[in-house]
Amino acid sequence: MSHQKAFPADPKAADAPYHHPTPWDQPIARTTLTALFARAVEQGGERPLAEFMGARYSYAQLHEEAQRFAAGLRSAGVAQGDRVGLFLPNVPVYIAAYYGAMMAGAVVVNFSPLYTVEELAAQVENSGTRLLVTLDVAALLPTAVKVLDASALETLVVARLAEALPSVKGWMLQTFGRKRLAPVPQRADVQHWAGFLGRAADAPDGDVSPDTLALLQYTGGTTGRPKGAMLTHANLAANALQVDAIDPSSRAERDIIVGGLPMFHVFANTCVLNRTVVRGGTIVLLARFTAAEALKAITEHRATAFPGVPTMYQALLDHPRCRKTDFSSLKICVSGGAPLSDKLAESFEECSGVRLVEGYGLTESSGVISANPYQGMRKPGTIGQLLPQTRAILLDKEDPGKLAAEGEPGELALAGPQIMQGYWNRPDSREHTFARHFDQDWLRTGDVAVIDEDGFLAIVDRIKDMIAVGGFKVFPSQIEDVLLRHPAVKEALVIGVPDPYHGEMPRAYVSLMDGHATAREAELTEWLNGQVGKHERVQGVVIRDELPKTLIGKLDRKALRAELGQQA
Repeated sequence: MSHQKAFPADPKAADAPYHHPTPWDQPIARTTLTALFARAVEQGGERPLAEFMGARYSYAQLHEEAQRFAAGLRSAGVAQGDRVGLFLPNVPVYIAAYYGAMMAGAVVVNFSPLYTVEELAAQVENSGTRLLVTLDVAALLPTAVKVLDASALETLVVARLAEALPSVKGWMLQTFGRKRLAPVPQRADVQHWAGFLGRAADAPDGDVSPDTLALLQYTGGTTGRPKGAMLTHANLAANALQVDAIDPSSRAERDIIVGGLPMFHVFANTCVLNRTVVRGGTIVLLARFTAAEALKAITEHRATAFPGVPTMYQALLDHPRCRKTDFSSLKICVSGGAPLSDKLAESFEECSGVRLVEGYGLTESSGVISANPYQGMRKPGTIGQLLPQTRAILLDKEDPGKLAAEGEPGELALAGPQIMQGYWNRPDSREHTFARHFDQDWLRTGDVAVIDEDGFLAIVDRIKDMIAVGGFKVFPSQIEDVLLRHPAVKEALVIGVPDPYHGEMPRAYVSLMDGHATAREAELTEWLNGQVGKHERVQGVVIRDELPKTLIGKLDRKALRAELGQQA
C-alpha cells in the first residue's frame, strides 16, 4: 500500500486493501455517556451492572444513585464544567460518582489510588478540581485530607467501604478490620457520601451534549510532565461503541466481564465500564487485582471476558491454581497497555484454551484505536486492525510535516471520533501533538509503525521516552528529578529495560558528586524506591564515572540506549 494516503482507503473502492471482520465504515452514533447509561436502564433496569464482594447493584440502582449525586453536586454549587475528582479503587460508588458528575455537566478527573500526597496535590491544582470523592480506607483518606488542607480543593466527599458490602461483611469489616479504615474528620469541608446525595428528581436535565467535556485523563508526553487529555462525551461514547462493534457476540448473550483493571485508567473506563453499559452486561468489580481473586471471579461468576495488561496474564499463569481453573465460560481475553510477548500469549492460551488478542490505544484516543479480531484471522506481534471510523497515516520520523516514504515505517498518526480535543490548559502543545495532513489534524502517537495489506498495524519502535511498566506509563524525567535530590547524585538518566514480568522496568544510571565516591548502588536503589510510586520503582541504580552527552552537553538518553544495545 502507499503511505501517501490515509489508511484505510475508501472501503467501497474496488482496490481497497482492507479486510476487516467489522466494516470499517460502520456508523458510530454521536451521543453522550449519560444517554448510553439511560438507554441501558430503559432496556433492563433490574439487570445487575456490578457485583462487588457478594453485593449486587442493578442498573436502576446505580443510575438513581448517580442522579442523586448529580443533584448533590448542583446543591453544593458545582456548575457546568467544574472538575470533580475520583480518588477511588474499583468500588460501586465509582460508577455512581463517574456518571453522576457527568449528569451534572461536571468534568470527571481520575486520580490513581497509588498517588502520593505530592502527586495528588499537583494534579488537583493543575486540573482545578473543586470536589474530590474518596473512600474511608487508610490507604486513601489520610492522603486526601492532606491534599484538602494543602491545595485549592474545596470539598471532600467520603464513601464508607462497609456500606458497599453485604451486611455481614460490612459488620465484620467494621468489627475486625478497623485497621484498614480511617476515621472521617468531623469538619464542614468533609462530607459523607450518603449525606451528600440529593433527590433523584432534582438531578439536572438537558445540560449535557456530545461536545461537553466529560473527562480529564492525565497522561504524560515527551517531556514526562503529566498532562490532562480533554475527552468529550462524544469521544468516550464513540470509543465504547467502537469497542462494542468489534465484538461478534450477540447482545442477547450473557456478558460478564471481570473488572480487574483499575477504573481510574482509561483502558478500564472504555473497555470495562462504558463498553459494558453499552452492552447491558455485568462487571465483577475487584477492588484491586490479585491473581487469586481474578481466577475466583472467572469461575464463580462464569465470566465471559477478561481484559488486562500483560503483567496480569503473567500473574494468572504464575498462580498455582491457574491450571486447575475452569476457563470454559470465557469467550475472549484482551491485552493492552503494554506490548504482549508472543511467548506470554502462547503460554496463556495453552493454559486457558481462551483466545488472547492484543490491542492498542492511548489516553489521548479515549483508550482504543485498534485490536486483533476476536474471531478469524489474527496476526500475533501486531496491534490488530483499526476500529470502525478510525484512520491512520505514517509520518516521516524526522519531520512530521511530511509523510513517511513509500514502504518505510513512520510515526503512527490517527484520526477518528475518539481522538481528544487537546491538553488541559496547554493550547501551545497542539502544534506538537497533532500534524496537519489531508485538511485535518492527526494525533501523533510517538510510536513508529508499519501497516500491512490486511490493515494490521505493528509497532516497531518508540519515539517517546515513556516506559510501559505493566500497563502504566512511567516517565524517566520524574524519576530523574527524585534522584537528583540525593546529595551524592550529580547527573541521572533513566531508561526502560526488558523485564519478563512487567514488560519493562526503569533502570537508573548516575554519576556522583565530588566527595561521594563511597556511595553504593544498592543504597541508592533502596533510597530511590522509597521515594517514588510503586510503578516507578527502578530495577536498579548503576553508578558510572560519567554519562553520555550530546555535542552541546545535554545528557543523551538515546546514546545510552544504543550503548546498552550493543553490549546486549
